[in-house]
Amino acid sequence: MRATTRKLGAGVVALVLGLTAMSGCAQKDDDDGGGGSGGDASGDLTPVKLQLQWVPQAQFAGYYAAVDQGYYEDEGLDVEIVAGGVDIVPQEVLAAGDVDYAISWVPKVLGSIEQGAAITNVAQIFERSGTLGVSFKDAGIASPADFKGKNVGSWGFGNEWELFAGMQEEGVTLDDINLVQQSFDMNALLQGDVDVAQAMTYNEYAQLLETENPETGELYQPDELNVIDYNDVGTAMLQDAIWAQTEQLEDDAYADQTVKFIKASIKGWAYVRDNPEDAATIVTEAGSELGQSHQLWMANETNKLIWPSTSGGVGMIDEEAWDQTVAIAEGTENETGATIISQPPPETAYTNEYVEQALTELRDEGVDVEGADFEPIEVTLNPGGS
Repeated sequence: MRATTRKLGAGVVALVLGLTAMSGCAQKDDDDGGGGSGGDASGDLTPVKLQLQWVPQAQFAGYYAAVDQGYYEDEGLDVEIVAGGVDIVPQEVLAAGDVDYAISWVPKVLGSIEQGAAITNVAQIFERSGTLGVSFKDAGIASPADFKGKNVGSWGFGNEWELFAGMQEEGVTLDDINLVQQSFDMNALLQGDVDVAQAMTYNEYAQLLETENPETGELYQPDELNVIDYNDVGTAMLQDAIWAQTEQLEDDAYADQTVKFIKASIKGWAYVRDNPEDAATIVTEAGSELGQSHQLWMANETNKLIWPSTSGGVGMIDEEAWDQTVAIAEGTENETGATIISQPPPETAYTNEYVEQALTELRDEGVDVEGADFEPIEVTLNPGGS
C-alpha cells in the first residue's frame, strides 16, 4: 500500500483475482509422503504444508498450538506452517499444488475459484467476521449511513466488500464518499486523513488502543471511539477457513489426511480457547514480532470469532452465512463497477463432509467443540502493544 490519501485504483479487483502467488516453498515430489493418511507402516509422519494468509500472529494461534502441543503428530502428521506476506495469495499457492492446505477469507477465494482455482472450503474456522469501521466520537459516524460526505478508509485488495455492502445496505453509494486507500494500520485515522478507518477486532483496533492520546497523555479508550461491527450491520462475510485441493479430495489418502488435519487444528483452537496466555506465548516463540499484550489481545479477540460455535461445532459451514457471503460477492460493486464473482460458485466450493467426521472423533475423545460456556478474558493493552 502507498500513501494513505491516494484513492483506490481501478484495477484492484483484477489484481486480487488475478495475482499469481509466489510461494517460496518447493512443490512436493510424488514420493515424499505428501497426500498420505497419517504415516507409513514404519511410523513415519506424513509431511504436510499449511499456507497462512499473513505473517505469524495469534490470528493463526490454533495451528501453532496444534504443532506445539503435538496434536498434528498424534494424527500422524508433520505439519510445516508456511508464513504469508504481501506477495502471497494462499489460495493460488494451494491451487498450484505447492502446499496441502491454506487459510484464506471466503470472498477472496470465491473470486479465485471463478478464475479457475480448484479448491474447497473444508472447515470454516471463523464463524463471525472481525471487520470493523472505527472513528472518533466527534466525527459523528455511528453507522455506514453516516459515511456520506466523509473520507472513508479502505485497505482494498479484497478486504473492502463488507464495507461497500454495508454502505449500499443503507443507501450510500461510492459517489457519496471520498474513498481513501488505507495502509494496514491506524495512522490515517490518527493523522486525520480519514474520518473512519477499516480495522480488524484483533489487530488494528488494538493498535489504536495502544496509542497515546496527545490531549490526555493516556492511551485512547473505547469510549472515545465509535465502532461499526459489520456483523451487526448485516453484511458480514465469512473469513478464515481451511481450504483443500478439490481434485485431491477424490483420493482416499488425501481425504483421510484432511480429516486428521482438521481434527488436530480444531483441537489446537480449543487449546487457545482454554489457554489464551500460553497460546500468545507459543505464537511469539514461533516468530511473531508483535508485542506480548497485543498478541494476547489478538488471541482473545480471535477466540470471540470462533467461540461459542452456533453451527454444530467449530469448522461447520453454516449455509445461511455461506449464502450471505455469496450474495454479497455477487451483488456488491466496487468503485469500478466490478463484483467479486459474476455467478454462483460451484457445489465443490465447500463441503462439511470432512469436518463432520473430525468433529465426531473429537467428541468421542471428550473434546469440547462447541464452547458453549466460553468467556473471553480481560486484556490490558500496553503502549505499543508491548
